Formats: sequence, structure tokens, C-alpha cells
Amino acid sequence: MTTSLGDPTRILIVDDQEDVRSGFRLILGSQPDMTVVGEAADGLTAVGLARTLRPDLVLADIRMPGVDGLEVTRRLAGPGVPDPVRVLVVTTFDHDDYVRTALRDGACGFLLKRSGPGLLIEGVRAAMAGDMLISPQITVRLLQNLAPAPPPAPAAPPPPSPLTAREQEIARLVAEGLTNAEIGERLFITAGTAKTHIANVQAKLKVRNRVGIAAWSWENGLAGPAPRE
Repeated sequence: MTTSLGDPTRILIVDDQEDVRSGFRLILGSQPDMTVVGEAADGLTAVGLARTLRPDLVLADIRMPGVDGLEVTRRLAGPGVPDPVRVLVVTTFDHDDYVRTALRDGACGFLLKRSGPGLLIEGVRAAMAGDMLISPQITVRLLQNLAPAPPPAPAAPPPPSPLTAREQEIARLVAEGLTNAEIGERLFITAGTAKTHIANVQAKLKVRNRVGIAAWSWENGLAGPAPRE
């Protein structure tokens, strides 16, 4: 589903806690390019509203009465859905199984509620741009298992990097879990410039999202796993 140029993103908020829905409505409603068109306190109601209202994006919690957010994601955005709706999961629970299931079943992002309003807004915009945003702390943890074992002996010199020095720095910071705004602050550039660099890196590496950038960074020695607590 696409939004006409200039039209605000129409969002359906799904969470069983009224205060959370209210907070999200205030945050998103304050943005000129976003509008909240409906709310639901349970998954079954959410699926019905999504099919009636046809929002551009559904913001869904995971644990809810009856049909949970993972099932909502599968029904609205999963493989084989004829007219899918974008679903951005925003939850308190960051279990790895939840993340993998949500992304496998079509979620266009996975954010933690504690990540703050800035990342929520960035996640909505990323989803509408066809990108995927995952809370940095989740990205780093999921990628710890992707760190390659040291090779027994160098067989051949590694191929030259397809990235420029600045793009390699961007890739390293993505692997560390930094947001566009944080990358901009670190490199003294705007968040928009950081986003452009990331898009260029994705294109050069032929990866779909930030997770792919981080995996490439780890595999090529630009970044390593954070120490486990």
C-alpha cells in the first residue's frame, strides 16, 4: 500500500494499555507527516480495523489479549497475504524468538518502547521508505552470533572493500547499533546525510537493511561483538 506524495502517513495504534496508546498518539500526532486514524486494544480488533481502515502502517505491541502482535503481523503482512499492510512492532519484550518471528512474518521493523520517541518516529519513516529499523540494542545482540571464527591461516589477500573510507566508518557505526541521529553526531554530519550514506552502503553491499550492513562489517573485521554481561 502506498501513500500519495504529500499525504500524511495513516497509522493504526495497537496496544492493550491505554496510556501507551495515548503516548504514541501524542508523539505521532505531533509530526506533520503522520496522522493516527485508529486504535485497538487487542489483536482481533486490530486485524478488523486494519482491513477496514487500510492504514499505511500498523504499530503493534506483542503481548495482547486473544490474538497477539505476532499473529497480527502474520495476518496483515505475512507471506501470501494478498494486499499486505506494513506492521511495525513496538514492544517491551525483546526476546530473540519474538524478533525473528516478527521479521520472518513480514514486520517492517522491531522497536523497544524504551528506545524513546525519536526512534519511534524514525522507525515509522523508515518503514514508509521501504527500509527496516531495529532497536540498536537488539541489532547488536542478534549479530553477536554472526561474528566469524578466526580463519586458521590466510589463504589469499581479502578483496578490496567496495566502500569508501567514510562509508566503512558508517558501516562500523551501524554495526555498533547507532541510529542515524547518533551517527550524525559522531561524524559531525546531519542525520539526513547519514541516512544517504547508509542507503549508498546498502546498494554497494547489495543488502536489504542495517542488519545486512552490520553483518558485513563483522565479517570484514570492521566491528566485533559487544562483550556479554
